[in-house]
Amino acid sequence: MQLPRDIVRSDITPDTYSRVHVDNPNAAHYLAQGLLHYIEGRGFAASHRPLVVVCVGTDRSTGDALGPLVGTHLEELNLANMHVYGTLEDPVHATNLEARSRAIYQKHKGSLILAVDGCLGKNESVGFLSLKGGPLLPGTGVNKDLPAIGELHLIGVVNVGGFMEYFVLQNTRLSLVLRMSRVIARALALTAEALPNLSPTRGRTNLFA
Repeated sequence: MQLPRDIVRSDITPDTYSRVHVDNPNAAHYLAQGLLHYIEGRGFAASHRPLVVVCVGTDRSTGDALGPLVGTHLEELNLANMHVYGTLEDPVHATNLEARSRAIYQKHKGSLILAVDGCLGKNESVGFLSLKGGPLLPGTGVNKDLPAIGELHLIGVVNVGGFMEYFVLQNTRLSLVLRMSRVIARALALTAEALPNLSPTRGRTNLFA
């Protein structure tokens, strides 16, 4: 697929590699470009190791279902160059996160681990997807102390936070969460498709020209 030549990112902070609204028609491409540039810039292109995607959340709450929806989409796509953990059938959630993350790190030593999760945020941020460097800190929005996971993380702001977070998550529109999950899965599919073409010797490659 021909990807957009001119990608203009807005509201980017130093640790943010891509930020885009779910309804942007090129949202998946923005996210894929950010992830591919991160992979190439960190030398993972030379390792030829599959990308490991850990999708955190549970379908017991619509606002917390973004991760397992993404994982289910990816599992159905059966992508090469990618290992996926966290689906609707086999979720990675607060109760099992510590044990699952320990097993994942032991199995995929040296691989790039990307964590995916939904979160609450400011009203003006609802609907935005952000790819950020550093580990995911799940549970911070609802005052849970859970293990960090991932070298970088992709989050979607599913609703407004700051008050009665559990109630807000339970009453989040599934339509928004589903749209977000499809965009993220598409972005990761584009990434998996492009991984074999990354060159560790040419420096940063413009894959979207």
